[in-house]
Amino acid sequence: MDTKEIWEQYSAELRGYLNAKTGDKELTEDILQEVFMKVHVKKAHLKFSGKIRSWLYRIALNVLNDFHRKKANLPPVLSQEEDVVTESHSAENCLLPLIEELPDKYKHALLLSEIREYKQHQVAKILGISVSGAKSRIQRGRKLLQEGYMSCCNYSLNEKGLLVGEHKTEEECKVCK
Repeated sequence: MDTKEIWEQYSAELRGYLNAKTGDKELTEDILQEVFMKVHVKKAHLKFSGKIRSWLYRIALNVLNDFHRKKANLPPVLSQEEDVVTESHSAENCLLPLIEELPDKYKHALLLSEIREYKQHQVAKILGISVSGAKSRIQRGRKLLQEGYMSCCNYSLNEKGLLVGEHKTEEECKVCK
């Protein structure tokens, strides 16, 4: 079966599937085009033609997951124009640098949940993981972030488990200098 025949037989069905997943017709078309580019390049590797439908859906799901992973990294949280100028150095100034130092799986989860303020189920969808997986990453990321504040800025935990202490100046801060 050549790419044109595969397109004619399956494109409408895949379009419906992708549109249901994205809710965006333009994005659906972009992803559909990418799926069929991969199909065209890799169709020679498909050994049994009876597997085409499931193979197409696997490619579509992978492309969709790749899109969501890339989206999690785009665009920067603050652009140059939006960058906030502050007179004094505060704990907020250390937040992004501390998050950037975290392992990727925690960094991406925290950027989405804490900075972009996505709900945990939205974070799960964007990262292509389960909701419980997203919750775990966010919780572990917060714990690592808490440890970062404790080591960088000499914060400590009070009896309620909250960070307390005086924030260092920019010159004394291990993250910001």
